[in-house]
Amino acid sequence: MAAHRAQWKGHLKIGEISCGVGLYTAASTSDRITFHTINKATGNRVRREFVDSETGKTVEREDQVKGFEVNDGQYIMIDPEEVTAVIPESDKMLDVEAFLPCADVDDVYFDKPYYLVPSDEVSEEAFAAVREALAKASVTAIARTVLFRRMRTVLIRAHGRGIIATTLNFDYEVRSSDEAFTDVPDIKIEGEMLDLAKHIIGTKKGEFDPATFDDRYETALAELVKAKAEGKSLPKPKPVTVSKPNDLLKALRESAGMGGAESSTRTKAKAANANGKKPKKVPAAKSPAKTTHRKAS
Repeated sequence: MAAHRAQWKGHLKIGEISCGVGLYTAASTSDRITFHTINKATGNRVRREFVDSETGKTVEREDQVKGFEVNDGQYIMIDPEEVTAVIPESDKMLDVEAFLPCADVDDVYFDKPYYLVPSDEVSEEAFAAVREALAKASVTAIARTVLFRRMRTVLIRAHGRGIIATTLNFDYEVRSSDEAFTDVPDIKIEGEMLDLAKHIIGTKKGEFDPATFDDRYETALAELVKAKAEGKSLPKPKPVTVSKPNDLLKALRESAGMGGAESSTRTKAKAANANGKKPKKVPAAKSPAKTTHRKAS
């Protein structure tokens, strides 16, 4: 990670074992297409200014401080030094408090991922010992420290030759799923509809490979910028169709590759076999009666 600057440097401590570590950003949005705000009349970029809400005058950067509103329009001003003074002392120590199975942490609490690597040669052996112990035991570690002026809980797990440290959201930051799902109706899906849905899932099984995921939004933006720059016609948005309740079974059949009645029978049989059920025998369709045509005399 020599080409990048560590976001944080400190020590990882497990019991009496400690080693110097550096924390590096694992995910970045720096390669995304970004837009500037432009004055439509002149074509020039505009710059952002902070103005006093009462006087309307511009407030220079050195005169800007943080504040907490205690009453309507009344604020307590807080200096960065005061914030630093009240943050619990961490001494740059990522102190492991507990170990638990990886699956025990609900990923809704995941915040941001970072790479953790040894910061010097002296720490490499101890770092390797911690990494291997986590990997062999198939556990993750919960640690706490001050990161970026905030006390953070960090999930630590072995990954390849290094360690991934993921900051976690606090409980008060994660909204209850009960509240989010309270208006979702309790609808039971059974019979052919459920069998078809399970069959479709079975045919779409794969492995997680992030290299196969393309950012279609970013690609569309790039094509839009190129078309505008070359004076070409702009792509038109494609309409999105939503399955109506009466069309849901039809959509499931089409997704499962079902066409006519014969295809329907085959797909039902496949879905039943995938679920460990014996398909019901369907009587063969009768041939249409032959019609004799007489020549007109």
